[in-house]
Amino acid sequence: MDSLTQRMPFVTAFYRALGTGMMISADSPIGDESRSAMESLIEDYERVLSRFRNNSLIATIGKAEHGGSFDFPDWCAPLFDLYDALFSATSGAIDPCVGEDLIRLGYDASMSFTVTQDAPEHLGALRGRAVWGRDVTRHETTLVTHEPVQLDFGACGKGYLVDLLGRMLRSTQFVIDAGGDLLIHAEQPISVALEDPEDQSHAIGIAHIANGALCASAPSRRHWNVAVNERTQIAIHHLLNAIDGLPAQQTEASWAYVPANATPDIARDYPAAVADGLATALFVSDVAQLQRTFDFTYATLDESRQIAASRNFPAELFLRSA
Repeated sequence: MDSLTQRMPFVTAFYRALGTGMMISADSPIGDESRSAMESLIEDYERVLSRFRNNSLIATIGKAEHGGSFDFPDWCAPLFDLYDALFSATSGAIDPCVGEDLIRLGYDASMSFTVTQDAPEHLGALRGRAVWGRDVTRHETTLVTHEPVQLDFGACGKGYLVDLLGRMLRSTQFVIDAGGDLLIHAEQPISVALEDPEDQSHAIGIAHIANGALCASAPSRRHWNVAVNERTQIAIHHLLNAIDGLPAQQTEASWAYVPANATPDIARDYPAAVADGLATALFVSDVAQLQRTFDFTYATLDESRQIAASRNFPAELFLRSA
């Protein structure tokens, strides 16, 4: 079988997109006009949704002392629809209002990685933090708040941008790689290594995908330690359960695959966004509960190095199954 470079020799990179960079491999070149349009989309996306930019709409909501009514671009509607669905499917464990918890735990705009002293009293919906649908109400693409609310759309946001960029491509075959989030349209399957979170130079399996999205989540690339006292430190990472505001435990990595013909409609239309959100949801929610809403397959790696996977997950796995 020909290599990806042979099958899709035209490569376009956006090195700074969403802080991780994106790369597009395609079977036909992306012209200057198309690349410029993609760059404009990425800039608009970050100006609206990035909580790491002081001038973003998200940052404005977080600084609005008495809240307000905030109009988002029309292209945000499917993203908000997806968060509505994930919030419901996970009973609130996935919630964009988790941004406040991330900030209290040190994953703030300056990436201080310093936990605030009052974090234990305020983390999570259980301790009074704002909640999606209650403290942030939605009217199509208008969000209404009554106090400052720190939103974070990172659970699905990178995948959603991948989908939007994919819709702009005229190539018949392409792979968009956004640091663990993949959208693939190919005539023959593409082989993808499933990275071992404990050793990034090794794989725990090989996936084979022709059409659909494969997204991974793991705390291994984004974690920090917090000193409890002179002798004890605890590990903190960004994959939080929005109900208690605490980092998810027991799961080391997850992979979610959404085929091109998945259901419901939002999964078919935005497979990378759905796979991205589900990869995070697998850390904080029961898989059977998720599968009642979404058509996907998955694999998870637990802290004992055992893999749980659905029977039709499109990969050869090298570790022992749970």
